[in-house]
Amino acid sequence: MAKDMSTKYRVETGEDSHQVIQLLDDKIYEYNSAKTHQSNGALFSRIVKADGGEIIAGIAGWTWAGACEITLFWVHEGFREKGIGTLLLEAAEEEARNKKCSRILVKSYSFQAPHFYERHGFVVEHIMENFPEGFSYYTLMKMI
Repeated sequence: MAKDMSTKYRVETGEDSHQVIQLLDDKIYEYNSAKTHQSNGALFSRIVKADGGEIIAGIAGWTWAGACEITLFWVHEGFREKGIGTLLLEAAEEEARNKKCSRILVKSYSFQAPHFYERHGFVVEHIMENFPEGFSYYTLMKMI
């Protein structure tokens, strides 16, 4: 797209951030797919509910181009250390295998769960120190 110097541009606050994020995600996916000829992307999510129907844990991410990234992963504090996180991680791995992925990526702060991922076969690829101050930000990967 040619830049018309007579056109005025302005930056605005997105009225609906979820809608804006979805639009941006869609446009980036279109661009990446066109450049790589990989159009097999898919979102996934799994949840765990307590007997009363309350969501107590969930995992979400995407698969694309032979890779899977876990972007969201949460277990209610009262239900941690009960195997629920492992069940969800195994469900994500199954999704990745079904989509013919060879690797799974995940990011975690040092105060979250990097050691949980390591116990499940993930390898630390990168650590950003002091992000935020006093903590670290991990990027981990597992070949499957």
